[in-house]
Amino acid sequence: MRTPVAPISVERIEHGTSTIAQDLLVTEEPLEIRLGFGPETDRQEMRLSVTMRTPGHDEDLAMGFLFTEGLITNAADLLRVAYCENVKDDEHGNVVRAELHPSVEVDPARWQRNFYTTSSCGVCGKSSIEAVHAQCVRPMGTVPVLDHAVLSSLPDRMRAAQAVFKHTGGIHAAALFNVHGELLLLREDVGRHNAVDKVIGAALLGRMNTDECILLVSGRAGFELVQKCVVAGIPAMAAVGAPSSLAVDLARKSGLTLIGFLRGERYNIYAPIRKE
Repeated sequence: MRTPVAPISVERIEHGTSTIAQDLLVTEEPLEIRLGFGPETDRQEMRLSVTMRTPGHDEDLAMGFLFTEGLITNAADLLRVAYCENVKDDEHGNVVRAELHPSVEVDPARWQRNFYTTSSCGVCGKSSIEAVHAQCVRPMGTVPVLDHAVLSSLPDRMRAAQAVFKHTGGIHAAALFNVHGELLLLREDVGRHNAVDKVIGAALLGRMNTDECILLVSGRAGFELVQKCVVAGIPAMAAVGAPSSLAVDLARKSGLTLIGFLRGERYNIYAPIRKE
């Protein structure tokens, strides 16, 4: 079983004195996602993607990734996610096969185009936003009324629940809260986009209602993270760091409440923008 942390010896310098000490690092390993698809009598396999991630909650990650990238439209489209056994020794625990329901149509060429147009390196901002809206199958949830005191408390509540961060200090987190500031889901990963996919995947697998919820991320709010939030229909997103210009454009055009630089009792509201 792959673990989220790895022990390591380091040379520690303090006041000019060198000592050998033990430390913990966050684990970073590749996860290959393969797809099983086709009719029950003629299943086929396709290697879809490789992402660098922190081991743990790999089923959530696969589910969230497939959903937010538009390859599936609901949890029923995915029958199961299982680790592949017929792989090299060093690949055990790092290769999963996602079994799609036989009714799911597979068009590898369309999926390849989808990955291109939904990335923040797309042709232009307008086409990227249009691509996101084209794959939105969930309506945007009801925008929650966010109490200032509750909102300001969320980063500390997320940090307190980050088990891996406490040991390593080097991992991202995504957390789903309700309007009362109650923590519903939290996932950690070396990749901020993976952490978001894990939360969304866990919510889908648990048939969780994300209406009136807010997603908090530990870093910045780039286009791809806002994209995932919009596709999942989560109505509000906050980030400890800054959003990008394209992320703000997408939030404003999608009806997503977007908050950045959430630190202490200070934050910026980027969407919706209040009229003067």
